[in-house]
Amino acid sequence: MIHSLELTVQHRPEVLERVLRVTRHRGFKVRQMQMRMNDDASLSLDMEVDSERAIELLSQQLNKLIDVTQCKVLLPISLPQTASA
Repeated sequence: MIHSLELTVQHRPEVLERVLRVTRHRGFKVRQMQMRMNDDASLSLDMEVDSERAIELLSQQLNKLIDVTQCKVLLPISLPQTASA
């Protein structure tokens, strides 16, 4: 299942590496990622991740990171089912 996350993180060189490491260690694959600078010098990171695991396993760990100020889980994205013959 594909899940969308919206993170607000501090603008530091190592923050992206930490987020990606936690994502990989929790068994999630990054499908898409977009990052932008906010007015308050923080970064917004939008990620789509894919896994059959519960998204709470990842979001709780990301919230524990010191550089992550907010982690919101958006509604899951459903892939269209293919008809089997």
